[in-house]
Amino acid sequence: MKKTLYLKLLLGYLLFGILGFILVSTVTAQAQLRYLEKQAASDLYREATFVANNYATEYYKNTTTLDDLQSQLKALDTYLSAQIWMIDKNGEILVNSRNAVDIEKPENIDSFNATDFGSNYYQIGHFYNYFSQDYLSVFSPITINYKVKGYIVIHKPLTEISTFNNHLLNLSYLTLGLLCACALLLIFILVIFVIRPIHKIAASVANYADGDFSKKIDVHTNDEIGYLAGSIEYMANEMNTLEEDQRKFVSNVSHDFRSPLTSIKGYVEAMLDGTIPVEMQDKYLNIILFETERLNKLTNSILELNKYGSHGRTILDTSNFDINHVIKMTVLTFEGRCKEKHLSFELILTGQTLFVRADMSKIEQVVYNLIDNAIKFSHNDSSITIETTEKNGKVFVSVKDTGIGIPKDSLNKIWERFYKTDLSRGKDKKGTGLGLAIVKEIIQAHGENINVISTEGVGTEFIFTLPVAKSTTNEATSRTV
Repeated sequence: MKKTLYLKLLLGYLLFGILGFILVSTVTAQAQLRYLEKQAASDLYREATFVANNYATEYYKNTTTLDDLQSQLKALDTYLSAQIWMIDKNGEILVNSRNAVDIEKPENIDSFNATDFGSNYYQIGHFYNYFSQDYLSVFSPITINYKVKGYIVIHKPLTEISTFNNHLLNLSYLTLGLLCACALLLIFILVIFVIRPIHKIAASVANYADGDFSKKIDVHTNDEIGYLAGSIEYMANEMNTLEEDQRKFVSNVSHDFRSPLTSIKGYVEAMLDGTIPVEMQDKYLNIILFETERLNKLTNSILELNKYGSHGRTILDTSNFDINHVIKMTVLTFEGRCKEKHLSFELILTGQTLFVRADMSKIEQVVYNLIDNAIKFSHNDSSITIETTEKNGKVFVSVKDTGIGIPKDSLNKIWERFYKTDLSRGKDKKGTGLGLAIVKEIIQAHGENINVISTEGVGTEFIFTLPVAKSTTNEATSRTV
């Protein structure tokens, strides 16, 4: 089995680390540097404005001297770690916090023009080629009586801001490293609690695909993975049961077809080779006819049962009809067989009419099969009771005999296809083992229930439900279940 999930997780982890490093070293670094530059510019501008409005203004008002101003700016230089200039409108440096200025020969900033700053109050560069490296230069005008007399300019080396930015980047890289470690731990947890169980499930599914349903899935967790494993294991058990049912089905069909076919073949061969004389052939032809009818009945039952099933689509032609009338008419069809065994019917029917809503022809088949089953296993000179009752919007139909009953260990198996109890094999050679299976499928197709109560040696009672018709109009409709 290819372990591609491990490779995908590893590649995803490496991609996460590489992309994280690229983002921190490019996007984060640049965005952080721009932020620090703006923050530093804002702080320096505030200081420059303070100096322009206080110290410089006092100089132009002749309340302080250049030497005093030089001392004040030098102290502020030490605090800010930045050069502070006072320049006039022509770009001549009047005061420099780092160096003494010769008043007779002041330095001049060539091409200085305050309009070069535009709407910004700072710029980054060599400041008109005065510096050999990049500086952050912030200026603030000195205004006296609404007239600009000069400017306070503060220069801070950009390397200081870059150094601080690098320290912050190191913290970012450390955070990224911790995130990668956490991601690695998460991958390890995923491998233990997700990937390994999935591999176990995949290995078990591969065994199931090969037809080996014996192995259990070694996953026992109370989460979606555990639920998936349990569902697949349940499906495997159902498939195993289905295969077993198919083998039983084929075996039962083969058995039930082989017996009459063997009889037919034997009697025909005996007639052809003269073993059975001509005067006795009528007897054995009747036996052949009987076995042929038995095969025909078995074939029709299989075809009928094939229409039903949990995965099939059964068309129900539902209508409102009188269930009491259906029971009475069905009972009449068994008159001949009842005379043979001296059986009688006791009908306990609710009301003159009792309308239900169902597929009339299929419910007739249910009633017929249940009565037929009761007659087969009833003792001679006994009675069969059929009762209808109405309760909570349902009609309960009961077919009860006082026959041989069903063994307790067979009660849950009587609905299986082709199932026959040992007693039924001995007493009922005509049975196909499909009658009750057809009955249950029809009742389930209607969305109703059927139950059985039986005591061996006492008798058996089948009870099924049908919905009461809301109206007595026989308006037929069709639905698919």
